[in-house]
Amino acid sequence: MAAINTTNAESLEKAPLSGQVALVTGASRGIGRTIAHRLASLGAAVAICGRDRAALAGTADSLAKSGGRVFSQFADVTLCADVTSLVAKTEAALGPITILVNNAGIGLFGPAHEKSEADWDRVHNSNLKSVFLVSRAVAPSMIRRGSGDIINISSLAGKNTFAGGGIYCASKWGVIGLTGCMAEDLRDHGIRVSVICPGSTATEFSGRAPKDPSKALSPEDIAHAVAAIVTQGPRSFISEIHVRPLRKP
Repeated sequence: MAAINTTNAESLEKAPLSGQVALVTGASRGIGRTIAHRLASLGAAVAICGRDRAALAGTADSLAKSGGRVFSQFADVTLCADVTSLVAKTEAALGPITILVNNAGIGLFGPAHEKSEADWDRVHNSNLKSVFLVSRAVAPSMIRRGSGDIINISSLAGKNTFAGGGIYCASKWGVIGLTGCMAEDLRDHGIRVSVICPGSTATEFSGRAPKDPSKALSPEDIAHAVAAIVTQGPRSFISEIHVRPLRKP
């Protein structure tokens, strides 16, 4: 086993993201977990957070087996105090964050006029406010270093409308708008801000399952898009990626 670990460590040192530190929110399961594994396989040290302690511990254990450096923390990224603690402890454990993936989010569907103010706040806090809070916490360090990648996971629901999607679509449209403005604010500092808009994905995501899971995207498809962004040449950036199932679910 020691020989395997040594081999893993040596291969990670030669990987394209060697020396980088990635923070992935909402990484205890599904898309976030898969993105964290993909970044670790590319050589990054990876920090993860989530609100399910058991699932978070399981993801941290599986990442540790890859041989890379891992940090995990229970955190609610809709709360400023939790975000401040998460970023500080991540950088103390692993070093300055060079890649941020804002993946945390929830789904809640149904006619907007039938939803409550609490429903609106819950979805927008998880899907949009969290992007603002975590990006704001990470950006100053990236600005000082003159580089970094911030990747926000939105949805094709941020480009389209459908019955019952009012609150969710509004939050994901907001993520796209926030991403575009952040990109303009930060590009002169050498920081790339990108958004990924997946279509129907076969995960445990709450509230709205694909009509035909066999035709839906897999979490690996979104992780591949993240990898494409963070391995892009240093003089350019991919501002927006739409990931669609080959066949409509």
